[in-house]
Amino acid sequence: MKLILTADVPNLGAPGDIVEVKDGYGRNFLLPRQLAIPATRGAEKQVAAIKRAQKAREIRDLGHAREVAGELGNLSVTVRAKAAGDSGRLFGSVTAADVVDAVRAAGGPPLDRRAVEVPGQIKTVGKHSVTVRLHPEVTTELDVAVVAS
Repeated sequence: MKLILTADVPNLGAPGDIVEVKDGYGRNFLLPRQLAIPATRGAEKQVAAIKRAQKAREIRDLGHAREVAGELGNLSVTVRAKAAGDSGRLFGSVTAADVVDAVRAAGGPPLDRRAVEVPGQIKTVGKHSVTVRLHPEVTTELDVAVVAS
């Protein structure tokens, strides 16, 4: 099945890429989650628009990505969780959007929530490490302190 990706799919491609996948994967995973659209002649014209939108959100180049990684390395990020039990376990979990908001509140650079990879789920109070993919060649680890409010 030939599809055009509309979002970044790990181990498959970036938005605007035309990929060939097995029918079941495309029909049961990519299409229902709106990660891809069928590759038709009309849809292929949309690839240029998708790539332009991606360029606007993307970090300009490798040097800019390294600069942003340096800013993130010097940043102290604290996420305030809504509530926690007596044992320090959160009643919810910390998401990538929460981390992006905390980075912005700490005076860091604006990030795309899709670039932040939270390992598993953060469900406890304390220090945690998250990965930020700034560029295909630049990833950085960000230490996040989770505190109960």
